[in-house]
Amino acid sequence: MNLKTYVPLLLVVICAVTVRAQEPAPTPKINLMPIPASVKFHNERLAVDSNFKVATRGHSDARLQAGIWRFVKRLEGRTVLTLAPTLAADDQMTQLIIHCQGPGQNIPNLRENESYRIDITRRQAILSAPTVVGALRGLETLLQLLDADREGYFFPGVQIDDQPRFPWRGLLIDVARHFQTMEVLKRNLDAMAAVKLNVLHWHLTEDQGFRVESKKFPKLHQLGSDGNFYTQEQVKEIIAYARERGIRVMPEFDIPGHSTSWLVGHPELGSAPGPYTIERRPGIFEPALDPTREEVYKFLETFLGEMAALFPDDYLHIGGDENEGKQWDRNPAIQDYMKKKGIKDNHALQAYFNTRLLKILQKHGKKMIGWDEILQPELPKDVVIHSWRGTKALAEAAQKGYDGILSNGYYIDLIQPASHHYVSDPLPADSTLTPEEAKHVLGGEATMWAEWVTPETIDSRIWPRTAVIAERLWSPRNVTDIPDMYRRLAVISLQLEELGLTHKKNQEMMLRRLVRHDDVGPLRTLVSIIEPVKEYRRYQQRPQTMLSPLTGVVDAATPDSEAARKFAWMVKEFLDDAPRYQLYRSELSHMLADWQTSGASLEPMIDRSPALKEIKPLAHNLSHLGETGLEAISYLKLGMPPPREWRDTSLAKLEEAAKPYGALEFVVIGSMKQLVNAAADMGRR
Repeated sequence: MNLKTYVPLLLVVICAVTVRAQEPAPTPKINLMPIPASVKFHNERLAVDSNFKVATRGHSDARLQAGIWRFVKRLEGRTVLTLAPTLAADDQMTQLIIHCQGPGQNIPNLRENESYRIDITRRQAILSAPTVVGALRGLETLLQLLDADREGYFFPGVQIDDQPRFPWRGLLIDVARHFQTMEVLKRNLDAMAAVKLNVLHWHLTEDQGFRVESKKFPKLHQLGSDGNFYTQEQVKEIIAYARERGIRVMPEFDIPGHSTSWLVGHPELGSAPGPYTIERRPGIFEPALDPTREEVYKFLETFLGEMAALFPDDYLHIGGDENEGKQWDRNPAIQDYMKKKGIKDNHALQAYFNTRLLKILQKHGKKMIGWDEILQPELPKDVVIHSWRGTKALAEAAQKGYDGILSNGYYIDLIQPASHHYVSDPLPADSTLTPEEAKHVLGGEATMWAEWVTPETIDSRIWPRTAVIAERLWSPRNVTDIPDMYRRLAVISLQLEELGLTHKKNQEMMLRRLVRHDDVGPLRTLVSIIEPVKEYRRYQQRPQTMLSPLTGVVDAATPDSEAARKFAWMVKEFLDDAPRYQLYRSELSHMLADWQTSGASLEPMIDRSPALKEIKPLAHNLSHLGETGLEAISYLKLGMPPPREWRDTSLAKLEEAAKPYGALEFVVIGSMKQLVNAAADMGRR
């Protein structure tokens, strides 16, 4: 039965308790992320107090009951109320009725119906869903709806009809370059569920590590992992944990390139003679499997069969990216094989490898997915293309009849702001795909490549920015208001902490360790307006290996500085809004004075802590930024032009301050230039 047909019937049969009428209230600001497909508030509210109870109607099973238990415990944590520990009877005194039509898919997959409906009046809240996963998504929305005022906690009156825009909404976590603990994976699965992501893409093999136990070929994990790998029992534990939250787990075994760790234990699979050692550096490396030898396919038949039995998901990712074929070019046997088979180049050789690989996966009931590079003219249409190249490449694949997902624009390891990710859309408004072609675009994935993250820092690189990617993949295309996105993101970021994420709290700990003292105020001020350099510039500016400690200021600093955004906004308002000029002048002056004094205070801290020496130029420039900004505001306040040479001198200081040190850079330089130029050009307001 369609969800919209049975909900009205449900509303007729459910009785409601009489409660005190509420005064009409203004429509609340929506603090939901992702934004639902349809939200209609009304002037009622449902009180949440110690009498709050939950009941189920229709289908109920262990997964739904576990989801309700998690919901109640988080509700208790936020409200400090002791709530009913067990499900209530479905009666008139029950505040939340969950009506679930059926269990849905036994193993999470693309066909899962994740829709739900929420109706909240002053008497009762009704959550209706056709599947358990839909009910779980609705419970997360209910938690985001919780509000409070002087009268207590409440759910606002609202009607929500919701379903995802795309069925594939994922997060890739690379555990090969830097191993991540079970605790890291579980807390990130909880966070994924909170923002309605539904695919954990588990990147398990790389040049730097082989991270899953193989009972068929134990040398793979014994020699290729430094002892850091997941047992098969742990893999099953993660899969079960994810399923409880309506999340698929798709493994990736990257071949034929990115395969050094495979070859440490099995050099006979390689395209060049060994021995091989685990790669310790970041980057792209030459080792690749030999696609011309039958022994390689026999090995993969056994290994992939073992992994296909371990991972129940329909899809298995084979990577296939960044294989430059240099070992193939230097191997006479491979070159001779290519000539005999009429294989014209390395692209065609990899296509041959992929075709053989596809047959192995199909034999074991799996669908193959790989990065853009696997798309060749001979590739069968039932292979999924994972695009890191962009929407154009994704659209071209769709036009050729291939399903695809997008990660271009969602590379969260590149330290871009949330606003950058928010405007990346798998199906942008100007897409020329026909409706039938557009069906091939399944969604997208955020990618947490792990060259520069450890269990201590990974949450700060994933969250909260990934929540906006989750919104882009769930919410309607026209949800594009960036200022409102940031407003809601601040709320959701705090809520994510209750799941055990460390994206906010670990920074203070790292700063204390660097300063070797509790007084981290000056360093905190500096860190608030600097960010790690973007893209892949860290590789060149601060060379490290996979064995290096990731505990420096660059690791404590986070992407997308809130303080820098606030400063930019205040500068704009200060220069544009005459009625509120005095207010913003005072706030800006206070912030700039803090920069000036913090820069000076950092000098002795740096002398006492050699780990901070690399940021000494940043501390020096922090004082200059504060001084220059205060001078600009002073000239604007007095309404008098500065000396003619002041602009050139000030802009030169800003250019110097813009230089990165320790792979860190100020992100307030553009706003500072606006302030300086305004003072120099206007002279007065």
